[in-house]
Amino acid sequence: MRAIWKGTTIAESDDIVEVEGNAYFPHDALRPEHFKPSDTHTTCPWKGRASYYDVVVGEDER
Repeated sequence: MRAIWKGTTIAESDDIVEVEGNAYFPHDALRPEHFKPSDTHTTCPWKGRASYYDVVVGEDER
């Protein structure tokens, strides 16, 4: 599976996990030049603390 944003491949792997309709890529499948750590964190009672990344392609960041 390939994740594409703004016409750019940001992740690619045949080893994804689908949970409730969402595809999760292994960390090493991410193209690191398109990700930067976010200040956003959440806590789930059964998964624990989650950290997030912002996606960056050219001048666009989300």
